[in-house]
Amino acid sequence: MDYLNKLLFGKDFKWGVSTAAFQIEGACDADGKGKSIWDTFTAQKGKIFSGQTAGIACDFYNNYKADIDLIKKLNIPNFRFSISWTRVLPNGTGEINQAGIDYYNQVIDYCLSQGIEPWVTIYHWDLPQVLEDQGGWTNRKVVDWFISYTAICAQHFGDRVKYWMVMNEPSVFSGAGYFFGIHAPGRTGLKNFLPAIHHIVLSLAAGAKKLRELLPEAEIGTTFSCSHIEPRSDSKRDIKAANVADALVNRLFIEPVLGLGYPMSEIPVLKGLEKYFQPGDEQNMSFDFDFIGLQNYTREIIKYSFFTPYIQASQVKAKDRNVPITAMGWEVYPPAIYHVIKKFDAYPQIRKILITENGAAFPDQVIEGEVDDLRRAEYLQTHLQQILKAKQEGCKVDGYFVWTLTDNFEWAEGYHPRFGLIYVDFDTQERIVKSSGKWLAGFLKE
Repeated sequence: MDYLNKLLFGKDFKWGVSTAAFQIEGACDADGKGKSIWDTFTAQKGKIFSGQTAGIACDFYNNYKADIDLIKKLNIPNFRFSISWTRVLPNGTGEINQAGIDYYNQVIDYCLSQGIEPWVTIYHWDLPQVLEDQGGWTNRKVVDWFISYTAICAQHFGDRVKYWMVMNEPSVFSGAGYFFGIHAPGRTGLKNFLPAIHHIVLSLAAGAKKLRELLPEAEIGTTFSCSHIEPRSDSKRDIKAANVADALVNRLFIEPVLGLGYPMSEIPVLKGLEKYFQPGDEQNMSFDFDFIGLQNYTREIIKYSFFTPYIQASQVKAKDRNVPITAMGWEVYPPAIYHVIKKFDAYPQIRKILITENGAAFPDQVIEGEVDDLRRAEYLQTHLQQILKAKQEGCKVDGYFVWTLTDNFEWAEGYHPRFGLIYVDFDTQERIVKSSGKWLAGFLKE
């Protein structure tokens, strides 16, 4: 392995760790918190691995000081976390829950007291169930609901939070939640997916504009899930399928936000979005973000597939390709992150790129009180080498946040995939810093 040193990335490079409220907080109905779509979804039979729920999760709600102390111990200077919409607004709109505001103020204040910079994600998938009952992201009113929620976050936390991310991975929560139905709220089909896409894009831009209006000094970004995509072969049909998959996975949300419109020429079914357009929408879809967060874990190999509706493309699963994989079944392919940075760096509209999530789940085991996760440490190191390569070639990549701090509730997969730098015993809530966490602490030490 090539020599890897923090100093090679430059003194202004942002090092951090990322989390999400629903995945770590627990306390699902404590102190006036309302129900989110994920509270509802996880209560339904057969939706989550082994019927698990996030009712307690990592109990970050009660353990936040100890966990922030661990962030400090690992020498991580930046902590990305999300606000739970229903902890702040139990009914999605209307009356504020002061206990929720107080809680996030305590988290922010404790971060700052420990010398850790808070980075806030406003929306990480936990839409209030009350709003979902009115159509959720398929209802155009969601734009106004989201603006109001964003304003409350800015007004209560903006005096101390400098760095904001409006949304987390719109392609994932729209596709998995409103087309495939494998994530909350469990809706399926184009009739849900298309309006959700458009209203998410409008909300993303409107939320960012509200932040800019209320917090003119803030650094405002948002995050996108992206995969490096390659065709299975050099046949015209496989190449076309890969281009369609790329448009769907990597371009569907970022291009309208950058003012480029939806990639309808590659995915003709997106022409169905036009029925949801209203006058002025083209202008209201875009925003000049200070930074774009890219979240990459793997690459996808794509082949032509006659039987896949709308896109005629399907993935060749990693387990069928005899390549190293993670506990999620994702290929371990470090050059993917380099290719993704190069791809997005080519957009002149993007000012700055941060890697806001990257990490791996492996079947970690506690042996004599230790978790020796050498594969995760190697995963982080090899991906950092690829980021450094892109940076040294002139790409505007300026930060790296590991997913994630502690093992947590990993959505439909429950507690089975462990992504954390810190092992959690979910029965006792004991924390054990893994070898990867110790490696990172040493790497980041001044």
